[in-house]
Amino acid sequence: MESLFLDYTSQALVFCASVALLAGIIKGMVGFGMPMILISGLSSFLAPEVALAGLIFPTLLSNGFQAFRHGPAAAWRSIKQFRRFLLTGGIAMVLSAQFVRWVPPNTLLVMIGAPVALFALLQLLGRPIRIAKPNAGGEVAVGAVAGAIGGVSGVWGPPTVTYLTAIGTEKFAQIRIQGVIYGLGAVVLMFAHIGSGVLSAKTASLSVFLVVPALFGMWAGTAISDRIDQKVFQRVTLVVLLLASLNLIRRACF
Repeated sequence: MESLFLDYTSQALVFCASVALLAGIIKGMVGFGMPMILISGLSSFLAPEVALAGLIFPTLLSNGFQAFRHGPAAAWRSIKQFRRFLLTGGIAMVLSAQFVRWVPPNTLLVMIGAPVALFALLQLLGRPIRIAKPNAGGEVAVGAVAGAIGGVSGVWGPPTVTYLTAIGTEKFAQIRIQGVIYGLGAVVLMFAHIGSGVLSAKTASLSVFLVVPALFGMWAGTAISDRIDQKVFQRVTLVVLLLASLNLIRRACF
């Protein structure tokens, strides 16, 4: 089987593993951020398509653990509660994923970086969006946007987290719901990019390689989160996400 490992040095693979470890730590601390850190770090020296393929398996498995941390019954309740978001996002993700190979690399980097930067900046400035009365139309609209972005970039966290924050979701419930939403989205993303050709036998080897450091990082991040003030780490995470997204935009423009 053709392996991506043959194309890169051991130093490059160590860097990939380090990025996955950092992404896992952040994911464990705040419940999101793994795809954003992975796509930002990996695409600094890999083609955007290869970076996108690399994040698929770590994202899928980490979200599975997160979704079922409180048991299958709680996960099922979350699926029923956000069924419109999940259905609309899944359809949008499958459709948009087919356009990855036709999106210029610089455009793809901006599409990933801009929404992440906007989300992080708004949170750091203390300007969260509030929705007093959630409705089906708003849930469908946010799901479509998140799915469309996720299909071409592998990142659908910012609109999802913004929506959950805006409707005032309780912290532990929000972390679980994120795991459910991102986990199901990761399943759709995997099959969508098998169809698009982004996830192939060659690129899948990198994604499998990143699973262990990503999950170890998530375990460490969860342990830290349980012992140290969550707000401090969430703010640090947002700063990291903002810097990572601005780096993507810089690479696209210069």
